Amino acid sequence: MSLLALSAQTAAEPWPADDVGAAVRGVFAVAIVLALVVVLAWLVRRGVLPFGPSARGQAVRIESSVPLGERRSLVIVTVEGRRLLLGLTPSQVSLVSELGTAPFQEALEARLDADAPEARS
Repeated sequence: MSLLALSAQTAAEPWPADDVGAAVRGVFAVAIVLALVVVLAWLVRRGVLPFGPSARGQAVRIESSVPLGERRSLVIVTVEGRRLLLGLTPSQVSLVSELGTAPFQEALEARLDADAPEARS
């Protein structure tokens, strides 16, 4: 039997119920996989999962940025544990001030130091 005759014969027959169920399950499985890929990409982009730049131990991290006008801004960056306030213009970058550690970070480190002896006991 030729391919043309075989395709005409199968086109005239409706799909059996098992084939329809398998097709629906296949489409559903593909939709679930695509949804998981989208969710994982979103989590990586937000830095929740340790992949991408955050996993490689990023040396410079921008904490905050405040625009001051046309093409001028103040930026707080962390470089190897130091927090710096930088002034940015189109032609230069200036160090405004070196900031101390963040209050939250100080509180967290104090709490971890306080809990450390209890964990060893």
